[in-house]
Amino acid sequence: MAKIYFNYSAMNAGKSTALLQAAYNYKERGMNALLLIAAFDDRAGKGRVASRIGLSAEADIFSSADNVLDHVSRAHDTVPVDAVLVDEAQFLTEDQVWQLAGVADRMRIPVMCFGLRTDFQGKLFPGSAALLALADNLKEIKTICWCGRKATMTARLTGDGRIVEDGDQVVIGGNETYVSLCRNHWTRRDLG
Repeated sequence: MAKIYFNYSAMNAGKSTALLQAAYNYKERGMNALLLIAAFDDRAGKGRVASRIGLSAEADIFSSADNVLDHVSRAHDTVPVDAVLVDEAQFLTEDQVWQLAGVADRMRIPVMCFGLRTDFQGKLFPGSAALLALADNLKEIKTICWCGRKATMTARLTGDGRIVEDGDQVVIGGNETYVSLCRNHWTRRDLG
């Protein structure tokens, strides 16, 4: 039976690196992994998954209006898909997570999702909430706070390095925009 895996963490824990490593392992064994990334995440270029350590790969894009089950089915009809790997999975809709469940349950293709659990305000993203509810396997990818403790929260920063407390849930950015903190320092708004 194929499963849905949700690998989650705060920012800068290596989620994209882990996804790219899994994709490489499939390719090395002559198998086809279909990579998906949110259409509006164009930090590495449109339709590209990239890690901070310099690895990258082409990916199909999805928007909130897309049916990912149909997308995977069409791709599978062209070239058999052995696994679906989703980067920035927090941007999936609840319906899309259910569609990915269909990929695993009906198409019998494993689905590996990588994304943030919570936003900069400590609230679940819709895609992450659905994945936490539906995934067969949950795995936290760990990173550290400036104090050395496990970082579980993500803070958003202003251009001058202050912590943002209000605003849109989604603002695309990297190290210049977000920092990972332990819950204690996130609550205290302490950047060290």
